[in-house]
Amino acid sequence: MTALPGILADISDIAGTEAALKVAQSRGGTRVDLPPQAKANHWLTDLVGFELADKICRGLATTDADGRCSGLRREVIPRGAASLMKTARLRAAEALDAGKSVRETARISGLHERTIWRMKAEDDRQGRLF
Repeated sequence: MTALPGILADISDIAGTEAALKVAQSRGGTRVDLPPQAKANHWLTDLVGFELADKICRGLATTDADGRCSGLRREVIPRGAASLMKTARLRAAEALDAGKSVRETARISGLHERTIWRMKAEDDRQGRLF
């Protein structure tokens, strides 16, 4: 499976790959500020919902030596897997890792079954017959 770069990997660990991909598609390539706790009408809250945004904000917040909690300031969100094909391949890899069939993986990712078969053939974890 393709790893997400930088802060997208952190967001994926905190809130899941779908949330990280939404952030990449919405704000990839730009600088953002994240509060230490989610706020109503913030772009992240509007994008993923208050509960998930709060989980992300709290997970990325830092506490200084004086015990003050602060959010992220001027953090650049990588473009990551923001392109359509990369996103589809990422979803396909996750579905295959979860044990989904080729047909199910094609439906989940929006890719052709032949593409999924090629992905399986290229996977290093698959043994070679000859």
